[in-house]
Amino acid sequence: MSLKSMEKATFAAGCFWRIEAAFREVEGVISTRVGYTGGSTPNPSYEEVCTGRTGHAEAVEITYHPQIVSYEQMLEIFWNIHDPTTSNRQGPDIGTQYRSAIFYHNKKQKEIALSCLHKLQESGKSKPIVTEIEPASEFYPAEDYHQQYFEKMGMCSSGKCGWK
Repeated sequence: MSLKSMEKATFAAGCFWRIEAAFREVEGVISTRVGYTGGSTPNPSYEEVCTGRTGHAEAVEITYHPQIVSYEQMLEIFWNIHDPTTSNRQGPDIGTQYRSAIFYHNKKQKEIALSCLHKLQESGKSKPIVTEIEPASEFYPAEDYHQQYFEKMGMCSSGKCGWK
């Protein structure tokens, strides 16, 4: 697999540790990194993002092979690992950094994300979706101790965190 055939996807869906753990289990995902995006403060720290004043969301940037896992499949996982109907909150985590957002990297991703959001909304199975769909902007990797956090803390066995 050449790097040219890889694509990126960037999602925010609450605490980035959990999002990263879920996507690391997906066949076709080459790499993940957690970080901050969608705000205005350059190169923010975790502490700055937690103040809510940077505008950034905790997010995961995923490099994947689209011949193995499609963007649609990635979105299906995204919708299922969090509650896209809660604004600035996922479980006990509250704040704008925990918002639900899809940061698209190209026109095709934008179209697919909007279509999937519309289908989910029209299914009648859900309250109104509050997920933001925005162009991907500068992604600032989080501090090293946040990367692959669950694996580092021994919270995954054999690299699996059980999010599937």
